[in-house]
Amino acid sequence: MPSAGGPPSIDVRHHPASNRFEAELENRTCVLEYQRESGRIVFTHTYVPPELRGRGIAEKLVQAGLALARAEQLRVVPACSYVAAYIKRHTEYEDLLATG
Repeated sequence: MPSAGGPPSIDVRHHPASNRFEAELENRTCVLEYQRESGRIVFTHTYVPPELRGRGIAEKLVQAGLALARAEQLRVVPACSYVAAYIKRHTEYEDLLATG
């Protein structure tokens, strides 16, 4: 349980039938959308409503997506600029990037 005044926990759920990860906060839905291709996962869109930004929600969504890619040995195509920037800042995920 978060401390008083601390950030709420961010519960990320994977919805494979919808090709997306979701987090619900304050009755708002935040998403990381993707498409699967042969051996690859293309992250296409990250969205957090403006009033929820700056709380680490997009980061949690991307971490969940990258964890899936690693667990399923998928190559990552960061078509979404946020995902690309995240991987650039967190070089421990660079090995997941698709080449070519």
